[in-house]
Amino acid sequence: MKKALLSAAIGAAVLGAATAASAATLQDVKAKGFVTCGVSSGIPGFSNPDDKGEWSGIDVDYCRGIAAAVFGDPTKAKYVPLTSKDRFPALQSGEVDVLTRNTTWTISRDTSLGFNFRTVNYYDGQGFIVKKSLNVKSALELSGAAVCVQQGTTTELNLADYFKTNNLQYNPVVFEKESDATSAYDSGRCDVYTTDQSGLYAIRLKMKNPDENMVLPEIISKEPLGPAVRQGDDQWFDLVSWVHYAMINAEELGITSKNVDEQKASANPDVKRLLGTEEGTKIGTDLGVTNEWAYNIIKTVGNYGEVFDRNVGPASPLKIERGLNSLWNKGGLQYAPPVR
Repeated sequence: MKKALLSAAIGAAVLGAATAASAATLQDVKAKGFVTCGVSSGIPGFSNPDDKGEWSGIDVDYCRGIAAAVFGDPTKAKYVPLTSKDRFPALQSGEVDVLTRNTTWTISRDTSLGFNFRTVNYYDGQGFIVKKSLNVKSALELSGAAVCVQQGTTTELNLADYFKTNNLQYNPVVFEKESDATSAYDSGRCDVYTTDQSGLYAIRLKMKNPDENMVLPEIISKEPLGPAVRQGDDQWFDLVSWVHYAMINAEELGITSKNVDEQKASANPDVKRLLGTEEGTKIGTDLGVTNEWAYNIIKTVGNYGEVFDRNVGPASPLKIERGLNSLWNKGGLQYAPPVR
């Protein structure tokens, strides 16, 4: 009997400790009154500050979405610009609550760094940008080129793999900061710059003479970009993941920031569950927030299509096509589990 009671007590203690650990980040975020997001040091369309220090981009909107879900207020977010080298220690140490900067989901990052990935908010792939004066039409013509690349990224490894696989020679010119690498390319210190193709279009806009540069057609890698959180915190992991899923489900259901108030009167069960109007729903409270969590995201940040269009799509200077980032029922890969 004593052994049974002792076992029960130990089990209860372990369960209590696990529950406390699983809710730690959300509790900390609520206590301090804002969410801290690690973002890039400046990539137009993804996370980039303007002259007044105001941040914008897909990764910024993702952070705003988390703040909206937790607080009902997207402004309760703090952005910490991080280099590729600094981003992982910042998340591991707790300097940031979530890494929303463009980060590729890989097996080593998922297992050996103590992180969890789940959602992909942008399907990308690595490419190359060159000066038009180089008269190169394909990456297969780059043998012998000096290639600017950022240190400590999947980009650096993909570059080596691509040139080795195709029996091409190259001279890597490596920089810790992306801004230094792009400046070096722009000033002619190297022939080529390589990073995710979406980033190439963004970086091209910053160059002294954008029209003198061209993005080559080859995509040499898979770069599923998405948020990362620390392992061992399931409640926070779920909440961060479902911010993205809420945006995807909203777009699929035709719910936008402009019509979300009207949609609250919808009789569609899927809409009612998402917006928290279904009687007896406790989806939000199960996530550790209110039942209007998704409504707050959509109302203040928008659905996924709205976020994509204004930051990198047709309403932005980048004008990147949706492609793989279209919804699953429109030929793309963006797909969300149901809210039920």
